[in-house]
Amino acid sequence: MEPWIVVLVIAIALVFDFTNGFHDTANAMATPIATGALKPKVAVLIAACLNLVGAFLSTEVSKT
Repeated sequence: MEPWIVVLVIAIALVFDFTNGFHDTANAMATPIATGALKPKVAVLIAACLNLVGAFLSTEVSKT
């Protein structure tokens, strides 16, 4: 396999994963911000921390 194809596939996968995170985070933060339970900055901080933790702890899903 050509090395540039591998690099291209990895780059596309990373871009897809990055944009997918935008959608998941927005859906998770909408309710607490809309109800006034959290301020937007606090919600972004919590979402960022938990998304990072989830990326490291979610290896069980990739094993299935």
